[in-house]
Amino acid sequence: MQRRFTLKALTASVALAALGTAPAFAADTIKVGVLHSLSGTMAISETVLKDTVLMAIEDINKKGGVMGKQLEPVIVDPASNWPLFAEKTKQLLGQDKVSVIFGCWTSVSRKSVLPVVEEMNGLLFYPVQYEGEELSKNVFYTGAAPNQQAIPAVDYLMSKEGGGAKRWVLLGTDYVYPRTTNKILRAYLKSKGVKESDIDEKYTPFGHSDYQTIVADVKKFSAGGKTAVVSTINGDSNVPFYKELGNAGLKAKDVPVVAFSVGEEELRGVDTKPLVGHLAAWNYFMSIKNPTNTAFIKQWTEYAKAKKIPGHMDKPLTNDPMEATWIGIHMWKQAVEKAKSTDTDKVIAAMAGQTFNAPSGIVSKMDEKNHHLHKSVFIGEIKADGQFNVVWKTPGPVKAKPWSPYIEGNDKKPDQPAGKSM
Repeated sequence: MQRRFTLKALTASVALAALGTAPAFAADTIKVGVLHSLSGTMAISETVLKDTVLMAIEDINKKGGVMGKQLEPVIVDPASNWPLFAEKTKQLLGQDKVSVIFGCWTSVSRKSVLPVVEEMNGLLFYPVQYEGEELSKNVFYTGAAPNQQAIPAVDYLMSKEGGGAKRWVLLGTDYVYPRTTNKILRAYLKSKGVKESDIDEKYTPFGHSDYQTIVADVKKFSAGGKTAVVSTINGDSNVPFYKELGNAGLKAKDVPVVAFSVGEEELRGVDTKPLVGHLAAWNYFMSIKNPTNTAFIKQWTEYAKAKKIPGHMDKPLTNDPMEATWIGIHMWKQAVEKAKSTDTDKVIAAMAGQTFNAPSGIVSKMDEKNHHLHKSVFIGEIKADGQFNVVWKTPGPVKAKPWSPYIEGNDKKPDQPAGKSM
């Protein structure tokens, strides 16, 4: 009798599987979407974030998973194609039934994904600095808002220790993040008494490779007074830009460049010797010394070698968006366990006030209201080995201001997403 029951049950389960009702492991795993460009112009920056998510998943699974279930990554390649980001998000939420998505780099990709996660009530963790001017119930922003990166960088360059810049070149890739950030910076500079004629704004398309004319123009503009360049160039265009800076002999002591999208990974393919002293503003650098960061770098080094990750198996590097990804996935895990559920609305409620020991050396906190992390700000000088020497930092974590006070009307906007119950 027992044997007949077992056979019946087995036959039924095989029939269900054949019908494609559900994969056998669906009840035992929690699916996690990984939405990063693995090809195209943004692959130089995003591929390593996919690997960071996978490292975190492996680490969490080894320690027992989440609520006793293993995490199962579902990886897609939106290929630096902005409409494809939306399509892949629909696939992850609708077809693959993921509980959360970790992904995007550019703001145009995030803007493409946003209406999909809102309509389907999904959850996106976005790990990169951005222009602000957005709050969504369905997004947690683990990168910096402008007051956690762009404004402090400009303040530093205006200061005596930063060189006392009087003229400004705002140079970026032509899309929403650079244009909005530069709109904020232009208003901020004017509030500090900088004249319109002392601000030059330039944009290049994604994948742009010839910076000869632009660098020559910067050199000419700098003849009018102490000049600094604020770079929001994104993706693989950074390589020819920095090469041209070196070719033109534009040294940091003459015209310092501060970048918001260049870190350890982007400098990998560049001769950094002519770039020594140029700057980047981030909320984490690999060179920061503390036990949490030492452990993070060690874990990444071992993982990269074990998985034979190109570039990193020989020269492992960590950077700011990797740290933001690492913080995000661990905070999500903590929120799921607090909520005792992967239900989107329950996890959103449980995310408020989550904390995590960050490799940057602080206890990182998710704001109770505005879905942004409180973050320390660091400004680093490029060294000959492609690492950064921290020359300035905030005394402690800075609360994000998603709505910049330098854009008119923002003072009336609430500091929490619409539709979020508190």
